[in-house]
Amino acid sequence: MNRKFFILGLAVLSLTSCKTPLNITQIKPEKNISISKDLEEDQNFTNVIEPYKKEVEGKMNTKISHTAVDLTKQGDNSNLGNLLADYTFEGADQWAKKNGIANGVDGAVINIGGIRTTIGKGDILTKHIYEVMPFENEVMIVKMKGADLQGLFDYYLKTQKNNPVSHLVIETDNGVITNALVNGQKIDSNKMYYIATSDYLALGGDNMAFFGKGEVIATGIKLRDLFIEKFKANPEITAPKDVRLNFKNKKVKTDE
Repeated sequence: MNRKFFILGLAVLSLTSCKTPLNITQIKPEKNISISKDLEEDQNFTNVIEPYKKEVEGKMNTKISHTAVDLTKQGDNSNLGNLLADYTFEGADQWAKKNGIANGVDGAVINIGGIRTTIGKGDILTKHIYEVMPFENEVMIVKMKGADLQGLFDYYLKTQKNNPVSHLVIETDNGVITNALVNGQKIDSNKMYYIATSDYLALGGDNMAFFGKGEVIATGIKLRDLFIEKFKANPEITAPKDVRLNFKNKKVKTDE
């Protein structure tokens, strides 16, 4: 499918989505309908959709930020991955402090596979964020005991996968965790931690079963909406350069 129309379709759905669930139990077609490129255009349909098309295309092509470097997914510490992990942390942290979690969140984890493309240097348009994040995933906060949070670090030791993190440091060497930090501190097994992530990961996606030991708190924030808001708030992007994941002598390919 042409990427332009795919993004256009996503935006139309976003603008016209309905909260009421649609349950389809059975479909009985009365006749076969032939689909062909030779079919004549329905002018009435074209006239109806044209205003929406123009509105969506206008929004999709709106400049929201700028980057002087390519934002990519490559490497254990991809600059795009770490940037979006930081945005996830910031959005969840702000929400948490407004909703009774006094100290906010302690870290964030997102999955590299959920970032569907990269952003080239230059102007960043709204459509670029739809291309990066075409899904309707939401920000979740998982409340976990320190003793259970060790499962997060064990996951990275086992997979050696470059799933981006924020406010976390994970270092391994020859099958051993050599450094595990949350906000620059060692894990306190008796402390409660709040980790921001997506609903997909919070429910065990990408084999992150360790989140199942925690309490999942919904924020109602769409990741894509959050990213758009953050890019708008930062007219010139400063890509993160710090090292968060460091897999020495790794034997598993991590780049996606």
